[in-house]
Amino acid sequence: MIVASKYKLIAVLVVVFVLISAPLKSQNLYFPPITGTTWETTSPSALGWCQPQIDSLYTYLENKNSKAFILLKDGKIVLEKYFGTFTQDSTWYWASAGKTLTAFCIGIAQQQGYLKLTDPSSKHLGNGWSSLTQSQEDSITIWNHITMTTGLDDGVSNLDCTDPNCLKYKAKPGTRWSYHNAPYTLLDNVIENSTSKSLNLFITQNISAKTGIKGMFINLDYNNVFFSTPRSMARFGLLMLAKGTWNTTKILSDTQYFKQQTNTSQNINKSYGYLTWLNGKSSYMLPTLQNQFPGSICSNAPSDMYAALGKNGQIINVVPSQNIVFIRMGNPPDSSPAGAISVALNDDIWTYINRFACNSNEIITFNANGIKPSIELYPNPIASQGLLHIDLNFSNIEGSKNHVNTGEITVFDHIGRIVCQQNISNSRETIKFELPRLSSGIYHVQFSTASGNAEKTIQIIPE
Repeated sequence: MIVASKYKLIAVLVVVFVLISAPLKSQNLYFPPITGTTWETTSPSALGWCQPQIDSLYTYLENKNSKAFILLKDGKIVLEKYFGTFTQDSTWYWASAGKTLTAFCIGIAQQQGYLKLTDPSSKHLGNGWSSLTQSQEDSITIWNHITMTTGLDDGVSNLDCTDPNCLKYKAKPGTRWSYHNAPYTLLDNVIENSTSKSLNLFITQNISAKTGIKGMFINLDYNNVFFSTPRSMARFGLLMLAKGTWNTTKILSDTQYFKQQTNTSQNINKSYGYLTWLNGKSSYMLPTLQNQFPGSICSNAPSDMYAALGKNGQIINVVPSQNIVFIRMGNPPDSSPAGAISVALNDDIWTYINRFACNSNEIITFNANGIKPSIELYPNPIASQGLLHIDLNFSNIEGSKNHVNTGEITVFDHIGRIVCQQNISNSRETIKFELPRLSSGIYHVQFSTASGNAEKTIQIIPE
């Protein structure tokens, strides 16, 4: 343990905890049988998670109009909760979370030789699918559709409308990112026309029969919307975690395509792959806006998380570094704008997950003035070069008074060498601490303030 300076009051809090064990390789994932309801489970206590913290998440989810929540670790169910009259067998819509499934299908169609991402859309949609000139139309490729860079005008009155008169020229393809539903929906026709199979038949033959994912796209006005049970949604998250392989069966064997789907696809919105949202990037854009916002789209989630997100809080999160998948289905969580993908909801859920760990091995020593340090670090473990959140609160024994402190955060490696430092100015607020790129291992994070010192360990895991 690092010894504090003799010129400072000393109060040391040492907590060694690991929220989630070190990541396993994908071949060690569990896959439930294709048929039946059998699905192995892992108890939260086996992961060091405490029920009161889990119950807090459930209360939050219920208050946010949720219908279902499932969390998988290593493919096994750790948490499964249904709200109201919703059950394991109930079906619900994925909304735009289905976009990620569509992109997955495009990858399968390409590996089977039906299409190429470089194909002009008109090769599979026919000429005149838009109101553009033939030259403009031919410059739009399938790649533009799956990256939201078609350049079609998103200022039309109905973003879902796929009629040619609704599809107007705005910018050169590839030069503008816009979350536009209609160009995405046309990918369904690309798949059907190139494969000579209906979209649902294509999914049944290539995905459902091999993974047990049951569901279908249903036409609602201009949109095709995927409906399934919560467990089928979780199965798709598991399939994504396993990089397109179900147990030993390769569903999407094109590893290069999968890598492209789950990484930045263009330089305009760095947090967007192939119809898939990405965390841990330097900036992000949101639907209906042309602004670029700095930082990660989900600051409380692990940096390697990628997600399928749909309006009203339809969520699939995949975290390769921790072998975690979680899904949320439900009604709109709050008064967000109609159609919002509920980025805030996703971030809030991670706040609760990051606090699942039990603190049964907590050791606290008070200083002479009764100052009690209280600190929380999350996520823990964290991928190298991740964003560490630090909640600081120094109060007296009765907890009736908070102390505003100035001081220093220092990170030490396992042999006591300083690897980074940062000044702090207010211990009552959450501090976002950008870690430098560190090797995997155990590190000590020390807080030195006028009120007292505290130390906690954190595990760095490979990205």
